Amino acid sequence: MTENVENLLLEHLKKIQGEQSAARDRDREILTRLAQMESMIARIGRDNAHAYEEQVEDRHALDALKERVERLEKRLELGN
Repeated sequence: MTENVENLLLEHLKKIQGEQSAARDRDREILTRLAQMESMIARIGRDNAHAYEEQVEDRHALDALKERVERLEKRLELGN
């Protein structure tokens, strides 16, 4: 009878070890996927910053063109 109890305990312990191993594998996969998502979010933020920088540069260029047109209109005496 003692041998049966020991065998039953060993079976349960092996099952628990297997479940723990599977849980560690899942955790490792989750952490890997989380790291990938963090990298993607960082890339998106960087891309947005570059896009905003381009918008600012475009606005400055447009302001400079507007000033030139206004100076030309003033020189040519073209009123609005």
